Amino acid sequence: MSRQGWSHFAGATLVVLFVLACGGGGGGGPLNDICHCTPSEPDSRDFRFAEKHIPLPPGPPVEITVNTMLSWPQQPVPTNDTPRTGRELQLFHISQAWLQAIWLQPTDCDLHLELSQTPDKNAPRVIVETPRDDEYCPARQQSVAMMGRHSMQFLTTQQEIPTPFPVSALGMAFEDFAHGRGSVHVATLWELHPAIVQGQ
Repeated sequence: MSRQGWSHFAGATLVVLFVLACGGGGGGGPLNDICHCTPSEPDSRDFRFAEKHIPLPPGPPVEITVNTMLSWPQQPVPTNDTPRTGRELQLFHISQAWLQAIWLQPTDCDLHLELSQTPDKNAPRVIVETPRDDEYCPARQQSVAMMGRHSMQFLTTQQEIPTPFPVSALGMAFEDFAHGRGSVHVATLWELHPAIVQGQ
Protein backbone atom coordinates (compact mmCIF):
# COMPACT_ATOMS: atom_id res chain seq x y z
CA MET A 1 0.00 0.00 0.00
CA SER A 2 1.32 3.48 -0.84
CA ARG A 3 2.05 6.07 1.81
CA GLN A 4 -0.81 8.11 0.35
CA GLY A 5 -3.13 5.21 1.14
CA TRP A 6 -2.13 5.32 4.78
CA SER A 7 -3.23 8.96 4.95
CA HIS A 8 -6.79 7.86 4.31
CA PHE A 9 -6.85 6.70 7.93
CA ALA A 10 -7.91 10.22 8.83
CA GLY A 11 -11.48 9.43 7.85
CA ALA A 12 -11.68 6.33 9.98
CA THR A 13 -13.79 6.95 13.09
CA LEU A 14 -15.55 4.39 15.18
CA VAL A 15 -16.62 4.57 18.80
CA VAL A 16 -15.56 1.41 20.60
CA LEU A 17 -15.52 0.74 24.33
CA PHE A 18 -12.04 0.92 25.84
CA VAL A 19 -11.35 -0.51 29.26
CA LEU A 20 -8.38 1.58 30.42
CA ALA A 21 -6.29 2.17 33.47
CA CYS A 22 -4.48 5.20 32.05
CA GLY A 23 -4.00 7.66 34.86
CA GLY A 24 -6.35 10.53 34.11
CA GLY A 25 -7.29 8.96 30.78
CA GLY A 26 -10.50 7.35 31.88
CA GLY A 27 -9.49 6.01 35.30
CA GLY A 28 -10.34 2.44 34.37
CA GLY A 29 -13.68 3.38 32.84
CA PRO A 30 -14.77 3.82 29.22
CA LEU A 31 -12.75 5.99 26.88
CA ASN A 32 -14.25 6.77 23.52
CA ASP A 33 -11.26 8.51 21.95
CA ILE A 34 -8.12 6.47 21.33
CA CYS A 35 -6.24 9.70 20.62
CA HIS A 36 -6.65 11.05 24.16
CA CYS A 37 -5.05 8.69 26.65
CA THR A 38 -2.96 9.93 29.57
CA PRO A 39 0.07 7.72 30.37
CA SER A 40 0.23 6.37 33.91
CA GLU A 41 4.01 6.93 34.04
CA PRO A 42 6.14 9.96 33.09
CA ASP A 43 7.96 9.99 29.75
CA SER A 44 11.28 9.90 31.61
CA ARG A 45 10.57 6.29 32.58
CA ASP A 46 9.91 5.20 28.99
CA PHE A 47 12.99 3.47 27.51
CA ARG A 48 14.53 5.51 24.65
CA PHE A 49 11.45 7.72 24.60
CA ALA A 50 12.84 10.31 22.18
CA GLU A 51 13.83 7.63 19.65
CA LYS A 52 10.36 6.09 19.56
CA HIS A 53 8.32 9.27 19.27
CA ILE A 54 9.31 10.43 15.81
CA PRO A 55 7.49 10.69 12.46
CA LEU A 56 7.89 8.01 9.83
CA PRO A 57 10.42 9.14 7.21
CA PRO A 58 9.42 9.83 3.59
CA GLY A 59 10.44 7.59 0.73
CA PRO A 60 9.77 4.00 -0.27
CA PRO A 61 10.05 1.38 2.49
CA VAL A 62 12.11 -1.80 2.40
CA GLU A 63 9.86 -4.84 1.97
CA ILE A 64 10.35 -7.47 4.66
CA THR A 65 8.44 -10.24 6.46
CA VAL A 66 8.04 -11.17 10.12
CA ASN A 67 10.60 -13.90 9.51
CA THR A 68 13.03 -11.23 8.27
CA MET A 69 12.74 -9.45 11.60
CA LEU A 70 13.16 -12.69 13.51
CA SER A 71 16.43 -13.25 11.64
CA TRP A 72 17.96 -9.87 12.55
CA PRO A 73 20.87 -10.44 14.94
CA GLN A 74 20.56 -8.95 18.39
CA GLN A 75 22.92 -6.04 18.95
CA PRO A 76 24.47 -5.04 22.27
CA VAL A 77 21.61 -3.84 24.46
CA PRO A 78 21.21 -0.10 23.87
CA THR A 79 21.22 2.36 26.74
CA ASN A 80 18.36 4.69 27.47
CA ASP A 81 20.05 7.52 25.55
CA THR A 82 21.33 5.46 22.59
CA PRO A 83 20.40 7.30 19.34
CA ARG A 84 19.00 5.52 16.33
CA THR A 85 21.68 4.04 14.08
CA GLY A 86 21.96 1.55 11.23
CA ARG A 87 18.81 -0.49 10.70
CA GLU A 88 16.88 1.72 13.09
CA LEU A 89 17.04 4.56 10.57
CA GLN A 90 15.20 2.55 7.91
CA LEU A 91 11.52 2.39 7.03
CA PHE A 92 10.13 -1.13 6.55
CA HIS A 93 6.89 -2.56 5.20
CA ILE A 94 5.35 -5.97 5.92
CA SER A 95 2.69 -6.66 3.31
CA GLN A 96 1.11 -9.51 5.25
CA ALA A 97 1.42 -10.80 8.78
CA TRP A 98 -1.05 -12.29 11.24
CA LEU A 99 -2.32 -10.33 14.22
CA GLN A 100 -2.04 -12.54 17.30
CA ALA A 101 -2.48 -10.16 20.24
CA ILE A 102 -3.21 -6.51 20.90
CA TRP A 103 -3.50 -4.14 23.84
CA LEU A 104 -3.14 -0.52 24.91
CA GLN A 105 -0.19 -0.15 27.31
CA PRO A 106 -1.33 2.14 30.16
CA THR A 107 2.18 3.25 31.14
CA ASP A 108 2.84 5.02 27.81
CA CYS A 109 -0.51 4.75 25.94
CA ASP A 110 1.16 3.06 22.94
CA LEU A 111 -0.77 0.43 21.02
CA HIS A 112 1.05 -2.92 21.16
CA LEU A 113 0.42 -5.54 18.50
CA GLU A 114 2.03 -8.97 18.22
CA LEU A 115 2.46 -10.22 14.65
CA SER A 116 3.53 -13.61 13.30
CA GLN A 117 4.46 -14.99 9.89
CA THR A 118 1.64 -17.55 9.97
CA PRO A 119 -1.72 -17.80 11.76
CA ASP A 120 -0.43 -20.60 14.01
CA LYS A 121 -1.05 -19.50 17.62
CA ASN A 122 2.34 -20.91 18.60
CA ALA A 123 4.28 -19.16 15.83
CA PRO A 124 7.10 -16.82 16.93
CA ARG A 125 6.06 -13.18 17.07
CA VAL A 126 7.38 -9.64 16.79
CA ILE A 127 6.02 -6.54 18.47
CA VAL A 128 4.77 -3.52 16.51
CA GLU A 129 3.79 -0.32 18.32
CA THR A 130 1.78 2.75 17.36
CA PRO A 131 2.66 5.73 19.59
CA ARG A 132 0.22 8.17 21.14
CA ASP A 133 1.61 11.16 19.20
CA ASP A 134 -0.95 13.29 17.37
CA GLU A 135 0.38 12.36 13.94
CA TYR A 136 -0.50 8.71 14.62
CA CYS A 137 -4.07 9.46 15.72
CA PRO A 138 -5.57 8.44 12.33
CA ALA A 139 -3.69 5.14 12.42
CA ARG A 140 -4.86 4.48 15.98
CA GLN A 141 -8.43 5.19 14.92
CA GLN A 142 -7.97 2.72 12.08
CA SER A 143 -6.86 0.10 14.59
CA VAL A 144 -10.04 0.76 16.59
CA ALA A 145 -12.10 0.24 13.45
CA MET A 146 -10.14 -2.92 12.61
CA MET A 147 -10.87 -4.42 16.02
CA GLY A 148 -14.50 -3.35 15.83
CA ARG A 149 -14.92 -5.28 12.57
CA HIS A 150 -13.79 -8.36 14.47
CA SER A 151 -16.13 -7.61 17.40
CA MET A 152 -13.24 -7.01 19.78
CA GLN A 153 -12.31 -4.23 22.21
CA PHE A 154 -9.04 -2.70 23.29
CA LEU A 155 -7.92 -3.56 26.82
CA THR A 156 -4.93 -2.57 28.92
CA THR A 157 -4.13 -6.23 29.46
CA GLN A 158 -2.81 -8.37 26.65
CA GLN A 159 -5.68 -9.65 24.53
CA GLU A 160 -5.10 -12.73 22.42
CA ILE A 161 -6.90 -12.86 19.07
CA PRO A 162 -8.78 -16.19 19.06
CA THR A 163 -8.66 -16.42 15.27
CA PRO A 164 -5.68 -14.43 13.97
CA PHE A 165 -6.38 -12.27 10.92
CA PRO A 166 -4.06 -10.74 8.30
CA VAL A 167 -2.68 -7.23 8.60
CA SER A 168 0.06 -5.12 7.03
CA ALA A 169 2.51 -2.89 8.87
CA LEU A 170 4.66 0.12 8.03
CA GLY A 171 7.27 1.33 10.49
CA MET A 172 10.84 1.87 11.59
CA ALA A 173 13.02 -0.80 13.13
CA PHE A 174 13.69 -0.33 16.84
CA GLU A 175 15.68 -2.41 19.31
CA ASP A 176 14.15 -2.70 22.75
CA PHE A 177 15.62 -4.25 25.88
CA ALA A 178 14.64 -7.52 27.55
CA HIS A 179 11.69 -7.05 29.91
CA GLY A 180 8.06 -8.11 30.14
CA ARG A 181 7.12 -7.05 26.64
CA GLY A 182 4.25 -9.35 25.76
CA SER A 183 3.49 -13.03 25.34
CA VAL A 184 5.92 -15.93 25.61
CA HIS A 185 5.80 -16.16 21.81
CA VAL A 186 7.64 -12.86 21.27
CA ALA A 187 10.99 -14.08 19.91
CA THR A 188 13.10 -10.97 19.32
CA LEU A 189 13.94 -7.60 20.86
CA TRP A 190 13.53 -6.01 17.42
CA GLU A 191 10.27 -4.14 16.86
CA LEU A 192 8.67 -1.83 14.37
CA HIS A 193 8.28 1.32 16.47
CA PRO A 194 6.87 3.77 15.52
CA ALA A 195 4.58 1.91 13.14
CA ILE A 196 1.08 1.83 11.77
CA VAL A 197 -0.96 -1.29 11.13
CA GLN A 198 -3.87 -1.87 8.75
CA GLY A 199 -6.28 -4.79 8.54
CA GLN A 200 -6.64 -6.56 5.22
